[in-house]
Amino acid sequence: MQTVVQQQKRWYEEGHTRSYQFRRDQLLRMKKMIRTFEKPIIEALKFDLNKSEFEAYVSEIALLKSEIDHHLKHLKQWMAPQKVKAPLTHKGSKNLIYKEAYGTVLIIAPWNYPFQLALAPVLGAIAAGNTVIIKPSELTPTVSWVIKKMVEQYFSPNYIAVVEGGKEVTQELMEQPLDYVFFTGSVPVGRKIMEKASKQLIPVTLELGGKSPAIVNKDAAIDLAAKRIVWGKFTNAGQTCIAPDYLLVHHEVKAPLIKAMKKYIHEFYGERPLENPDYVKIVNDQHFDRISSYLDAGTVVSGGSLDEKRQMIEPTILDQVNWSDPVMQEEIFGPILPILAFDHLSEVISQVNSRPKPLALYYFGESEAEQEEIMTSIPFGGGCINDTLYHILNPHLPFGGVGESGMGSYHGQASFDTFTHLKSITKQTTKFDQKFRYPGSSFGLTIIKKVLG
Repeated sequence: MQTVVQQQKRWYEEGHTRSYQFRRDQLLRMKKMIRTFEKPIIEALKFDLNKSEFEAYVSEIALLKSEIDHHLKHLKQWMAPQKVKAPLTHKGSKNLIYKEAYGTVLIIAPWNYPFQLALAPVLGAIAAGNTVIIKPSELTPTVSWVIKKMVEQYFSPNYIAVVEGGKEVTQELMEQPLDYVFFTGSVPVGRKIMEKASKQLIPVTLELGGKSPAIVNKDAAIDLAAKRIVWGKFTNAGQTCIAPDYLLVHHEVKAPLIKAMKKYIHEFYGERPLENPDYVKIVNDQHFDRISSYLDAGTVVSGGSLDEKRQMIEPTILDQVNWSDPVMQEEIFGPILPILAFDHLSEVISQVNSRPKPLALYYFGESEAEQEEIMTSIPFGGGCINDTLYHILNPHLPFGGVGESGMGSYHGQASFDTFTHLKSITKQTTKFDQKFRYPGSSFGLTIIKKVLG
């Protein structure tokens, strides 16, 4: 670990990553690498998570290609020094913000979207001019192996390196003099990463999770809401950090919503989802046991079947749950959707705000006044009105959490900004000198009070 970090820091200090042309070339090289290894990536995702080719391409590969294109289009503009205005006290000066890379950054990836979430932050780090160490998830070893092989074929380890292994490897990496750490994963591990980084004052971005609500009001387009909630919840078997974690539905539309959700579960996954060859499995036994234990709460109104041997849990809707049930105590991160009913939006706002700030929130309803009430009354990372997940696909929208759901953001320019230090520069004139700022000036204090207040 020490050798990798030292080599990268030395290579960075030699200035290899500074130019626009170099960064552009590396983004193009990254796109070529993804295109070349597309088939092995899809096969690895099938082996580790049973992802279908469609789901693997849409959620893991296409998003990366789109992100690269966005970076290529805007990179020169993002890199350019930014001119800013100045007060009268700075008359004659030029004031600029330079965009400077941090140096050597560590990106720690999760297992749920093991390819996309390993490389998406890398794009921002490359664009900003950093060197990168990638730590893939050990829970998806086949994908991790492919990432290592492809990066070794296309990039020098002085520039981009992949380090495989378990938590002991992450711990050892965190002991190194890194310049930035980007972590995607659970809240408990995020706390440990931040604690480790704080000992060296290393800045961090934490992309975590939490219990993200979907709220369905009585004026929602029920059939479309059901369709989009089922899609957002059960994509990747619910193993998505921004998946709707639980459903708050107005009691007047609860029955028709459940009926419509059942219809779309059958439409998307068949009458027997566990027999669907493209239905995603739970990543390992530990997570399977944790998620399946939630089935003891409430009443199963759809699904509920298990296949322990293949680590699969049917898309499941739970009714008659309450806030004290285990399923409502932590992020589910699996294909179980608990439902709670409400009478007034004020109840929803109070209930959600009494818990940690969620990473995402989804509101379904036609009243613009009530849409605005939800958007402005509940703190959360990001979300949608009358949809789920779709905000993450817009590169112009920064993605990130708040409070326990994370800190910092990325995607599009936000990715570039995350891995960039803004260096403020005042270029002072030598043609004249403002005497009021120096000791002994008879009018100095009067001028400063007038100009600065």
